[in-house]
Amino acid sequence: MHLPTYLKIRRAINKVEICPKCGLPTPACVCGEIAKTQQQIVVKTEKRRFGKVNTIISGFDDGVDIKDITKKLKVKRACGGTVKNKVIELQGNHKGHIKPILVSAGFNEELIED
Repeated sequence: MHLPTYLKIRRAINKVEICPKCGLPTPACVCGEIAKTQQQIVVKTEKRRFGKVNTIISGFDDGVDIKDITKKLKVKRACGGTVKNKVIELQGNHKGHIKPILVSAGFNEELIED
């Protein structure tokens, strides 16, 4: 049994999920991009045991995929790092190099403090 075309389209429309925040279909959702432009991010260095320096990046909210950002930073800077309590910790002093990477990822340049 073949269904009429209008029923096939109706079934396809009903399968698309809607974002609860912005009301757009999930493939066209812009919540993550809007959240990125409104983040107040702070980049600082911290001296740890045995004189080791870590770069601490904080100020991320729930609307951002912080694990993906951490992975991009670790690959671009060729260093180790982790995410703890919405704070990214990178091994080494990368303070001057983080801002351009975050700007290319979609964050607002004026809201990133070095």
